[in-house]
Amino acid sequence: MLSSCCRRLLHVLVPSFPPLIRGLRLCPGHLMKPLVVFVLGGPGAGKGTQCARIVETVFYIAKACFNFLILPASAASLVLGLQKYGYTHLSAGELLRDERKNPDSQYGELIEKYIKEGKIVPVEITISLLKREMDQTMAANAQKNKFLIDGFPRNQDNLQGWNKTMDGKADVSFVLFFDCDNEICIERCLERGKSSGRSDDNRESLEKRIQTYLQSTKPIIDLYEEMGKVKKIDASKSVDEVFGEVTKIFDKEG
Repeated sequence: MLSSCCRRLLHVLVPSFPPLIRGLRLCPGHLMKPLVVFVLGGPGAGKGTQCARIVETVFYIAKACFNFLILPASAASLVLGLQKYGYTHLSAGELLRDERKNPDSQYGELIEKYIKEGKIVPVEITISLLKREMDQTMAANAQKNKFLIDGFPRNQDNLQGWNKTMDGKADVSFVLFFDCDNEICIERCLERGKSSGRSDDNRESLEKRIQTYLQSTKPIIDLYEEMGKVKKIDASKSVDEVFGEVTKIFDKEG
């Protein structure tokens, strides 16, 4: 029997554990469709920082409260620290930079050229990398079907490519939009560039990237806004203040 304390705790916490609850309901071999949140904003708006926090946020709860459940061995070891939101973070930019560094990649030099010039990499390359990562993640754990895709889609070509390739294969829940003043974004990136080693963290490249964002990515955000699928956050605030607003959205949306 559960203690009254544990019953009350479960009543509060279990609705917030969708990954765990799905794991109890579904057979291990059941493959689910990816659920995607597009994370957009200018360079330096804090997309990567906030995505990392969303992924790392966990609940801690005593194993004793789950003794009445028949859990698979893999889940039993995770009960003390469960992901609150259950997302995997995929950064389109980082995937492209990693591919650029891969000596065996046929796209390396092309990606380097586009990134240095502040231009958007051809959509076929970006989507193939994103799809590969999603497929590998879900192949390892079929219940890990929720993804934060950071820095994509960046233009109409990206969006059309996504719709053509992923139509019926993935669902976009909403767009998380980090809205930040351009000069604040540039200053953040210049500070980051002191230690990041990124070739595009310099003022010339940043100004090009800002213009590319305003001309190509902002219209995509506006399009989703018209569909009622944008969650907008003032990203000019401190990291903690911004994350406070992020958690309000994910506590509601899941």
